[in-house]
Amino acid sequence: MDTEGTYDARGARREPVPPPTDRQQPPRPSADSVRGAGGQGAPLWPPSSTGSAGGPTVPPAPFPSQPPGPPHSAGAPRQHGLPRRAVEVPAPPTTPPPTAAGPTPGGLPPAGGQPHLTGPPNVAPAPAAPPVPVGPPGAPPAQHPFLEWLRTPRRLAEPGIWAFGYRPKPPEEPDRIPTRRLLGGAVVAFLCAWLVWELVSHRYLGNYWRLPLILLTPESWYDKSSAIGLWAARIYRWLIWAALAFIFGRVGHWPELLRRLFAPLLRAMEEHNADPSRPPATPEADPAEWPELRQAGARDAADRLAHDARAGLMNDVDHARITQAWTSVRAQPSRLTAFTDTVLRHGAAACVHPSGARDLPVRIARHDLAVSQVRLGTAADDPRNPFQHRGVGLAVDPGVLGTSLLAVGPPGAGKTARLVGPVVEALCLQALAGQAAVVVVGAAGAGLGPDETFDVVVKIGRSDSAYDLDLYGGATDADEAGGMLAEALLGDLTLTLPGGESQRASTAIAQLLGPFRAVHGRFPSVPELRELLEGAPSAWLALRKVLEATGQQAHARELDARERQAARPGDIGTVLAERLALLDRPAFAHFFKTDGASRPFSLRALEHPVRVRIDLPERGYAEASRLLARLVLAQFAESAVSRADRSLFACLVLDDASHTVTPEALRALQRLRSVNAGAVLTLRTLDDVPQALRSALLGAVGCRMAYAGLTTWDGAHFAEVWGKEWVETRDVTDRQIISDEPLTKVLHFIRRVATGKAATAQSVTVRTVERERWSASELAHAVPPGHAVLSLTSVRGHSAPPVLVNLNG
Repeated sequence: MDTEGTYDARGARREPVPPPTDRQQPPRPSADSVRGAGGQGAPLWPPSSTGSAGGPTVPPAPFPSQPPGPPHSAGAPRQHGLPRRAVEVPAPPTTPPPTAAGPTPGGLPPAGGQPHLTGPPNVAPAPAAPPVPVGPPGAPPAQHPFLEWLRTPRRLAEPGIWAFGYRPKPPEEPDRIPTRRLLGGAVVAFLCAWLVWELVSHRYLGNYWRLPLILLTPESWYDKSSAIGLWAARIYRWLIWAALAFIFGRVGHWPELLRRLFAPLLRAMEEHNADPSRPPATPEADPAEWPELRQAGARDAADRLAHDARAGLMNDVDHARITQAWTSVRAQPSRLTAFTDTVLRHGAAACVHPSGARDLPVRIARHDLAVSQVRLGTAADDPRNPFQHRGVGLAVDPGVLGTSLLAVGPPGAGKTARLVGPVVEALCLQALAGQAAVVVVGAAGAGLGPDETFDVVVKIGRSDSAYDLDLYGGATDADEAGGMLAEALLGDLTLTLPGGESQRASTAIAQLLGPFRAVHGRFPSVPELRELLEGAPSAWLALRKVLEATGQQAHARELDARERQAARPGDIGTVLAERLALLDRPAFAHFFKTDGASRPFSLRALEHPVRVRIDLPERGYAEASRLLARLVLAQFAESAVSRADRSLFACLVLDDASHTVTPEALRALQRLRSVNAGAVLTLRTLDDVPQALRSALLGAVGCRMAYAGLTTWDGAHFAEVWGKEWVETRDVTDRQIISDEPLTKVLHFIRRVATGKAATAQSVTVRTVERERWSASELAHAVPPGHAVLSLTSVRGHSAPPVLVNLNG
């Protein structure tokens, strides 16, 4: 409920009503099991607002502070795979009744990945912000920082440049004259011009300077006794002075000096005119007035949103979320009525994320949700950086993350704190705005963000985990599930096993998954699958009896084929069972279940703006963690490609991709670019990738980042992929002057005695050569601590050269 008052359909403000005080906060989501098609665990997602129960929650404080958002809505128990509708809290008496258009859609975003067009009934709009401080009498009133952020101009330049308040630098002038020398030359030229004018005007040079006037004009024009003659003489003197000023001005570079002196004044005037604290002259130019809504006829909604923006009830996430919802309305004009009604009722809290959160608990980086950028640092003022990049901010956005990013650096270089953390935070903010879905995978305690930042937190190997991980990624086809599981189990051994073993492993698993699903209506758990892979006669006999009794001869033939292959020496099933035994441990006894006793999460939820964090049991289970990382990568690639709607940007962040890169993973990374998805991978060294795949990995990703402390072996791979460029070099050669003349010899001898050096002459050779942008030695020894070399490529094909970035700037 709006504590600042409600609005009717015409936008008129009503008197505020005190919020009720006898309602309790809704409970956290229950841990009941959600069953999907075929008995598999359906993708879990925070329950929709239309199916939740409980009183109103308290939204976070307005921008710029970021306190925790409201708790998630209470989940309703499900029966037969469908949610049971919970009792909704009646709206306060001051809430306008629903329009004749009927209820607006709620809960999960509709197909298309766009935010839904209604705020949940148990989430109130943001509370009123404290009054904006005012200055002394007569001074203009101060405005909320959100308005300054919104009105700041942005210029999208090359990929990676921080667009917030960016102003392009003037082109570089290699032969630029120093200002001090330019000023001295201008003064000398002025004195010379003044001297010549004095000589001319006082007739020290005779009357020769008047010859053009005498020869080319009538006699009356140079007769000073007449008025015409006086004016003609005066104009002629002005022309002579202008000619002298032009000649000596060109000699003394007066125009260049004036440009340099007045350039700071002109920039100050431009900054004053573009000051975000000054509102634009017209409402059509003020983004805080929502001109697009006004032009489309939604003036009531624009008035409500402009009121909330001026009152401090809106933050950057609200603006990005409502803008995204308006984009869906423009694609489907029939939703305009529902959009307007939702905005009038909820204001800045309209179209809220299904979790009810409108901001993150804490922010560690600088974000600009207007263009979906997160700032990583500042380009160093280094000669090796391009001139236009020196001193400007560098940032990443979904446009460059869609080509995937690889960061390599030793432990302690700052990969997690200065890259993974800001990127994850930005993607979570974009998910709250209905623009992205993010899955973060890392070791437990890696500092990837608090639990309140995510909708789903899977803590594998811990008993307090509220969610489980679907071992088969929500797949219902045995061949698809077998392929993903085979990639996880044997992906790192593909290069060492004989050719075709990967396909054999996928087929072997599928030959067991299909019959088991036909009998039990679900895929096997880890102990059951391990028993089948080891060839336990009792398990196979039980499956065969049921298949023969039900007449499923096709699955029976699959099982017979697997039995014949298991009898051969060197069968792949034994290797698969040994690798699967890494997950069949007591620590994972409560995970990877398929009987409905757990709450599995499936990556099929990437069609919704979901925020997921998966904690791997790195301590004591390193091999199992790597296996699970490969499994998540395979499931993510399969789910991202098979999405029916790809409007949401889906991103996978692997905090440590050691022993995760496989030939199939490289092919998957290349497919992500075309399906509006990407991945962020970090490595301690390229030695964690098989040697045959290192160059292919650097070629498969579009964004590459080399941290300080890189070895020369790793630097050689980066230097090769970044290529070479044409540069101009100057070679200076000193040669001794030898003379046969006696006087010259005496002078050279005196010079050598006085200076201690022989008389020499210099010769300068200027050449254009092709050199590496960053050599392996420079990457290993010339990158300062806290810096990294970053190159970016956008999904549209625009690329930026490698730039030295100060990650602390």
